[in-house]
Amino acid sequence: MKNPVMTASGTFGYGVEFSDFVDLEEIGGIIVKGTTLHPREGNDYPRMVETASGMLNCVGLQNKGVDYFCEHIYPEIKDIRTNMIVNVSGSSPEDYAECAAKVNELEGIPAIELNISCPNVKQGGMAFGVTTEGAAMVVKSVRKVYDKTLIVKLSPNVTSIADIALAVQDAGADAVSLINTLMGMVIDIEKRKPVLSIATGGMSGPAVKPVAVRCVWQVAKAVNIPIVGLGGIMNAHDAIEFFLAGASAIEIGTANFIDPTVTVKVAKGINEWLDAHGCHSVNEIVGQLNA
Repeated sequence: MKNPVMTASGTFGYGVEFSDFVDLEEIGGIIVKGTTLHPREGNDYPRMVETASGMLNCVGLQNKGVDYFCEHIYPEIKDIRTNMIVNVSGSSPEDYAECAAKVNELEGIPAIELNISCPNVKQGGMAFGVTTEGAAMVVKSVRKVYDKTLIVKLSPNVTSIADIALAVQDAGADAVSLINTLMGMVIDIEKRKPVLSIATGGMSGPAVKPVAVRCVWQVAKAVNIPIVGLGGIMNAHDAIEFFLAGASAIEIGTANFIDPTVTVKVAKGINEWLDAHGCHSVNEIVGQLNA
């Protein structure tokens, strides 16, 4: 990667939507919106709501499926000179594997990010990523058919995120990214109803950053594979916290809705901080927390 700043899936489209605002090739990596084996309509509206220092969403992985991505989206993004990464989701290990196998054939896609926060339809809807067994099962299925870099995105809605990280590492993950959104809810007190169509949604934005930093710190002490940190990063200061906690790279999500150029600003800010502190590379501060 030319720098350690990436965009978080679901907040930057397929990258091309932001090309009028920012030079995409100045970003270390672009993780495109969640892609599934079959097309998905997503959830009913309303599916986004602002909260104090953040937002909730329950978009529901709306996309046209991996075949559409391969035929129509991939030709538009394959020549962008940065790391174009596909976020892969599914409702069964077989779905994940089949989707990943199709992406594996695309020469211009060097990595995938597995979203294991999806519900396991065969086991009553519990997310794969909330148990070590479920998380490992998905990673093993994908690892059999996918031979490029495999990043696994971890959910914070668990008892011990370090245990989940160890499980996916042992199952063949090359790296982990964390955190995915926190489960939240907003209520319309006049209607006495949830604001979101399915009642709950994933919370993101500045309010979740302390939780995300804590999770990265705990996982960094448990695994020996690279960590990508995300959750509420709004500026270079926030990013530096994640590096010190143990992340080797970061993703920016909700901030893209506020400032579409935030990624390049954060990358520049990281370099300025490193220069000011006599560091030649971000690698010099990864995990260097005095705690």
